[in-house]
Amino acid sequence: MNTKAEATEKKHHHHEQKHPASSPSTEAAEKTPPQAEGEKTTASNGEETVPDLAAENVKLTAQVAELKDRLLRAQADWDNSRKRILREKEEAVRYAGEALLEKLLPVLDNFEMGMQAAQTTTDAKTIAQGFAMVQSQLQGVLRDAGVETIESVGQPFDPHRHEALGHVESDEHPEEHVVTQMRKGYKLKDRLLRPASVFVAKTPEGKAS
Repeated sequence: MNTKAEATEKKHHHHEQKHPASSPSTEAAEKTPPQAEGEKTTASNGEETVPDLAAENVKLTAQVAELKDRLLRAQADWDNSRKRILREKEEAVRYAGEALLEKLLPVLDNFEMGMQAAQTTTDAKTIAQGFAMVQSQLQGVLRDAGVETIESVGQPFDPHRHEALGHVESDEHPEEHVVTQMRKGYKLKDRLLRPASVFVAKTPEGKAS
């Protein structure tokens, strides 16, 4: 009898060794929730540690300060550029005719010399030649600047280029054509500077009837 009971007890003990029960520490480890970010953690030596939030805050503050400084510098550069452009634009408008005036100065010099010569000479032909030279020089300066003379005589009357002083009867020119030009007109490239003052032809009364 005792032998049979001992055999049963050994079998039961062998079964317990084959299937050991879970230890409390293992169950606790499995049920422990994951560590939340920023919370205290336990180091291997058992001491609690906290993330270095102060150092991170200092780093972010430095980055914000740097970006703010860059923004202020960019705004200052843009403001200086805008002021420079406005100043250059004002100077360009103020001195727009500087190059043309420099070319006109020699014309003025020759005109003054012609006036002095006219006071000491009685030769009208010489005086006329001097003024013709000044006129040619002045026309060259204007032509280089893009100024053109408006051709009017014999052309159809154009209110955009001509200023009518009146109508005259004419057999030589068709009706509403320019007969006489009293003052020349000028244009700067495609823009009218001054219209030509003209008289316009009309059909004689005898032919009209």
